[in-house]
Amino acid sequence: MSSSSRIPIIDFSGMRSTDTHAPDPVTLARVGREIHDACTQIGFFYLANHGVPQAVIDRAEQAARSFFAFPVDTKRRAAVNMRHRGFNALGDATMYQAKRPDYKEFFSIGLELPEDDPDVLAGQALRGPNNWPDFMPELQPALYGYYDAIGACGADLLRAVACGLGLDPAFFASRYTKRMQRTQMVYYPPQPPMSDEDQFGVAPHTDYGCITLLWQDNVGGLQVREIANDTWIDAPPIPGTFVVNVGDLLARWSNDRFRSTLHRVINTSGRERYSIATFYDPTYDARVDPRELGADHGTLRYEPVAAGDYILGRINDSMAYRKRRA
Repeated sequence: MSSSSRIPIIDFSGMRSTDTHAPDPVTLARVGREIHDACTQIGFFYLANHGVPQAVIDRAEQAARSFFAFPVDTKRRAAVNMRHRGFNALGDATMYQAKRPDYKEFFSIGLELPEDDPDVLAGQALRGPNNWPDFMPELQPALYGYYDAIGACGADLLRAVACGLGLDPAFFASRYTKRMQRTQMVYYPPQPPMSDEDQFGVAPHTDYGCITLLWQDNVGGLQVREIANDTWIDAPPIPGTFVVNVGDLLARWSNDRFRSTLHRVINTSGRERYSIATFYDPTYDARVDPRELGADHGTLRYEPVAAGDYILGRINDSMAYRKRRA
C-alpha cells in the first residue's frame, strides 16, 4: 500500500511560459490529458521538471530551518494576525472533525499589498502586507522569492488544468489578476513514540482552494486517501518534484469532475520534517461557478461562491487564533 506508483508523475518540460515562448499545442494537450486523468482518479500527482530554480528552493528551505530554530517566544514576535500572516505555534490549527490540534508549527505569507491598496483600504479579508519577523530580516527575500517563483509555476500549471477540462488555456488568468496565493513554511517535530492514534502532524483534510503545490523534504510522512479502494497510501518525497493536489474550490468549479482528496501527515520518523505548501488560489471576488465549466442545472452540485469567501470560511473554522479574537 505504501507505493508512489499509484500517484502519477507528470513531466512539465516545455510548459513554462516566457516572454518569448509559450508551450506548443501538442505538449499542452499531452500535459492537460495527464492532469485530467490524475485529477479525476486520485486528485494528486507529482510535477517533475517544473522549472522553479533549485537555488530558490534551497534558499527557502534554509530560511525555514533557521526560522523554526528560534525559541517559540521569539517566533511569537511575528505571531499570526487577522490577515492570516505570520507564525502559528503548536496547537493553533485544528482540522475539521479532528479530535486534537495538528502537531506542527507554520509561518504564512500572502500577496504583499501596501496599506493604501484599494482592497486593503476597503477592508477585504486576508489582504495587506506580510508580517515579517524583525529578528530574521533574511526571511523576507528568501521566502518571497520562492512565493513569486512558485506562483509563476502555478499560473502555467493552470493553463494545463484548463486544457484538461476542455477550456481555453487562458480561462483562469482573468480570475487570478490579484491572486489569493498563500505560502506556508511548515515544521513538524517528531511525534512522540507513544502518540495517540488520533494525533497527526496534519489531521485528515482537504485543501480549501484550487490547487496546492507542495515542496517536501526527504523525511516523508504525507499520505493520501486513495479513492478507488478507500485506503491510505504514502506520497513519499521524489527529488526534483512538487506534489500537486486539487482543492475544494477546483472540485466545486469542475462540479466534482476533479477530486479534492483527503490527505494527512504523520511524522513517526523520529526526525524533524519541513515542507513549504503553496495554495494557489484566485482573486478574492472570483466567481466559482460550475456552469462556467459545463455543468447544467440538472447536474449542478454547487451554487456559485466567491473564492475568497469560501477560503475565509474554512480558515475561520480551523484556526484557533480566529476563534480567540472573534
